[in-house]
Amino acid sequence: MENELILKRFIDIRRDLGYTQVEFAKVLGISSTTADIERGRTKLSGKVVTELLKQFKVNPLWLFGDSEEKYLQPTNINVIPKVVTVDASENENMVLVNAKAAAGYPQNIQDTSWYRQLPAFDLPIPEFRNATYRGFQVEGDSMYPNLKPGDWVLARGVEHIDYVSANKMYVVVLEDAVLVKKIERKPNSNNVTLISLNPNYPPYEIKPFQIQELWEVNSKITFSLDATTDKGLLRQLQESMDELKSQIKHVKKV
Repeated sequence: MENELILKRFIDIRRDLGYTQVEFAKVLGISSTTADIERGRTKLSGKVVTELLKQFKVNPLWLFGDSEEKYLQPTNINVIPKVVTVDASENENMVLVNAKAAAGYPQNIQDTSWYRQLPAFDLPIPEFRNATYRGFQVEGDSMYPNLKPGDWVLARGVEHIDYVSANKMYVVVLEDAVLVKKIERKPNSNNVTLISLNPNYPPYEIKPFQIQELWEVNSKITFSLDATTDKGLLRQLQESMDELKSQIKHVKKV
């Protein structure tokens, strides 16, 4: 019974971290796959327990059923905001992370002094109360047409990756980048799929533990508003087509 608990917890850790049996074996220095360990055919060695502790801070006492504390310190699976900023009155405010600052955000994610150099403000709108919000500037056109380069998104901190919705956009803070994407979690996969709205950018998969923070996009600030309506665009297209047809007719006559 005790052995079954160890195997179950070993499997739980692998799934938490988003690895397949083959991938986890490679990371832990085991030949080929962890399948034999998970089926109880191979004993969980001290080397594997050491690697779990060293690489992922897995508590050995938890692994063997003597503790309920899974990790000895928070891991990157914890996606809640690492730093919350406040104003002079100790009220939480909204930090703005422009495209330039975003380049250094993943490396300074827990450095409270780094946040002080960024602009921050309070938005007195009810929708922005009772949660932690942050503003991020959009770089690139991977989420076009919903978001254009230079737009700002205002996003709410997400507590856990399980709260992700397929119908929302998210600011995904990885170990080396800050991205705005849709997120998909397939039932038969441990990975997380990041999806762009622009079809020129193919979706790609990452491991859950690669995510440092998640922010759900609630609204945007844009500086590219115009008065062109859908009907206006259709009319422009029709005029362009008519002009092209007349040019073709002219060429045929010549």
